Amino acid sequence: MALPVRDQLRYWGLAAIIIFAALWFLGNILLPFILGGAIAYFLDPVADRLEGMGFKRVTATVIITLVGVLTFVIGALAVVPTLIHQAAALFDTMPQLFRDLQAFISTNFPSLSRPDSVMHQSLVSLGEAIKERGGELFQTVLTSALSVINIVMLLVIVPVVAFYLLLDWDRMVAEVDKLLPRDHLPVIRRLAAEVDNTLASFVRGMGTVCLILGTYYAIALMLVGLQFGLVVGAIAGMVTFIPYLGALIGGALAIGLALFQFWGDWVSIGLVAGVFAIGQVVEGNFLTPKLVGSSVGLHPVWLLIALSVFGALFGFVGMLVAVPVAAAIGVLARFGTGQYMSSRLYLGLSMDEDD
Repeated sequence: MALPVRDQLRYWGLAAIIIFAALWFLGNILLPFILGGAIAYFLDPVADRLEGMGFKRVTATVIITLVGVLTFVIGALAVVPTLIHQAAALFDTMPQLFRDLQAFISTNFPSLSRPDSVMHQSLVSLGEAIKERGGELFQTVLTSALSVINIVMLLVIVPVVAFYLLLDWDRMVAEVDKLLPRDHLPVIRRLAAEVDNTLASFVRGMGTVCLILGTYYAIALMLVGLQFGLVVGAIAGMVTFIPYLGALIGGALAIGLALFQFWGDWVSIGLVAGVFAIGQVVEGNFLTPKLVGSSVGLHPVWLLIALSVFGALFGFVGMLVAVPVAAAIGVLARFGTGQYMSSRLYLGLSMDEDD
């Protein structure tokens, strides 16, 4: 006989409270394990495909680990120093960019450049704030990031956790399946499959799209000659998981920088704008339909709410778990809506008449 609904809600609610308390008090400690689990989840289909090609699970995991470590080392040696240098240079250049903007407005729109105008005062205040706080903000971001994700976690704990989780992923899923309550096994399996499909489409698909577009934007903008092309490409790639926002932010930043760097050279400015136009065409017509699919189940607004709430509550760890939690809540919400619409509460007397 199944437990009463009230008792079930009590137990599931207690489990949810324990999980939230663990994230609240042990967030920094759990961070490398959450990162390792995310990496293992992301790479599990690759390991399964290698197994299908005849490799053993251990061999497949070792191959994936070696390729991942090699990619990380190449990126750390070739890309990361340049990225940090360009980001720091961008913060240092921002005050001069705003002074150039102020001079451009003074020349072309003299009515807006009067000392008593709102535009003039806003530009001066913004330029001073960036000059005073820009470098400090960048240094604070680096310092806090290094305090949360220290070198030991990044280089040792995360790869080790990812390796062992990837090695035993299928076995762990089978063991969890054995622990599920038998009365609710079909429903839980169906909901878990829907959550997995949503995450697979979004995390794996959009992660690949972000990586491809970020690489394309960075290389294309550097080839065009944009001074901070690598930083702009990285920013545009990272924000691509929110539809249109990555192209909007990256395009506005790139075209704004191009206007200052190539003013008068309209061909170069047009090439910068063309880079993002081509990126949007390729993303909308090829990458997203192929890698993500037409229906992901995560609305951009719902995703932003989840990232904001979990980021505010649990910091960086909360942002990592926001997408899986948002996917799970979305699936549960759709399931609850379906249950409600088939219930006596929704159907009312018409259900009795049909019976």
